[in-house]
Amino acid sequence: MASRRAMNEMIIQVMTDIIRDHQFDIICVILIYLRSIRWGRRFSPLDLRKSYSYIRRMPQQVRHMNRLTGVSDVSCLENLRMDRNAFGRLCIMLRQTGDVVDGRYVTVEEQVAMFLGILAHHKKVRVVKFNHWRSGYTVSKSVHVVLRAVIKLHRTFWVVPEAVDDDCEDHKWKWFKGCLGALDGTYINIQVPSVDKPRYRSRKGQICTNTLAACDRSMRFVYVLAGWEGSAGDARVLRDAVNRENGFKVPRGKYYLCDNGYANCEGFLTPFKSVRYHLKEWGPAAGAPQNPREIFNMRHTRARNVIERAFAVLKMRWGILRSACYYPVKIQTQLILACFLLHNYARTAMPVDPLDQLSDVNDDQIVAESDDPNVEGEYIDSVDPSNAWTQMRDDLAGSMWEEYVNRHI
Repeated sequence: MASRRAMNEMIIQVMTDIIRDHQFDIICVILIYLRSIRWGRRFSPLDLRKSYSYIRRMPQQVRHMNRLTGVSDVSCLENLRMDRNAFGRLCIMLRQTGDVVDGRYVTVEEQVAMFLGILAHHKKVRVVKFNHWRSGYTVSKSVHVVLRAVIKLHRTFWVVPEAVDDDCEDHKWKWFKGCLGALDGTYINIQVPSVDKPRYRSRKGQICTNTLAACDRSMRFVYVLAGWEGSAGDARVLRDAVNRENGFKVPRGKYYLCDNGYANCEGFLTPFKSVRYHLKEWGPAAGAPQNPREIFNMRHTRARNVIERAFAVLKMRWGILRSACYYPVKIQTQLILACFLLHNYARTAMPVDPLDQLSDVNDDQIVAESDDPNVEGEYIDSVDPSNAWTQMRDDLAGSMWEEYVNRHI
C-alpha cells in the first residue's frame, strides 16, 4: 500500500512538472498510453501515428484562443475589432438564442472568433483553419451558424434614432430641428456570375452592390437595404426602400439629410444645387458664405458628413467590405448586413471606439421596429418633390442667414 501511494505521488509530481513546463506533447503520449491500457491493448507506434496528430492540436487551439481573447484588449481589438468585454457579451447573447451552441470540440467563443476574424481581415477559410487548427468543414459550418444567429438578433442590434430637439447644443445639428440623422448609399464590391456583371457594374466600372443606409448622430445605423445592383441609382433604391411593406419608415414631420442624388421631398432634405457644398470647398482658405443658400449648404454638409464617417469606420472595421468575397450573392448580402449590425453592437458595447479618431474623413433589408407598427398614415410613403418642402428649405436657409448676419454685425 505504501509503495502504491508513493508511486501515485511520483506520477502526480511528474504530471505537475510537465504541465508547468507546457510540455503538452508528452501529455498526449501519456494519454494515448493510458487509453491503450484501459482497452486491454498493447501500446504501439501505430496508435501514436493515428491519435497523436489529432490530440496534439487541442493545446494549440486553446493557446490560440487565449492569445486572442485572454491576454489583452489590444490583441482582441486588432484581430476581432472589439475588446474582450464586448466579445464575451456577444458570445453570451448568441449562446442565449440557442442558435450557436458548444459543440463536442468547438466552443461558442471559438466559433464567434473565427467568424469575426473573417469579417475583420477578409481571411480565407484555409487561413482560418490553419490558425485555429481546425478543419475547413468546421470553419465553414461555424461561419454560417454565427451569421444566421447575428441576422436573427437584428432587433437587438438596431437603434431607433432620436430627433434633434429645441434644446440641442451641438453646433452641427442645432439648426436642423426634427432631423433624425443622415442617409446615403455606398458601393460594396461583390462577386457575381459573369452573366450578371453588366447589371452590377457601377458608373465607376466596379462590380458591386449599391447599399442604402441611414444613421443617427452617433454613427449607428438605423436602416440598411443591401442587394441592389451597382447600376441602380440612389433615388431608385430609396424609392424601393420606402415602398416596401416593412421598409424604411420616416415619421411625418421628421427627416434625414441627403445629398443631391435624392429628391428634395418630405422626409429627405437635400442641399441647393449649383451652390458650393462639399467640406473641401469650405476649408480655411475658402471665403465666408455670401447668401442664404451658401450658409445652408455649409451647415448641411457639416451635419450630413456623419454618414460618410460612419461608412469610413464601418469599412475600416470590417475588411471583408473592402474587397469582393467568393461566397454566393445571397450569403454576401447577409455578410454585409451582419457587418452593419456588428458595427452598431461594437459602438454600443465599447465605451470608446478606437476607430473614431481615424474617421475624419427580407434577407436584403433589416429595419428597426417602431413603437406602434399598427398605426397607419404616420409615415412617409413617397419620395416625390413637393413645393411645400422646397419652401420649408428656403425658409430654413433664410433663418440661418439672418442669424449669421446679425452675429457678424
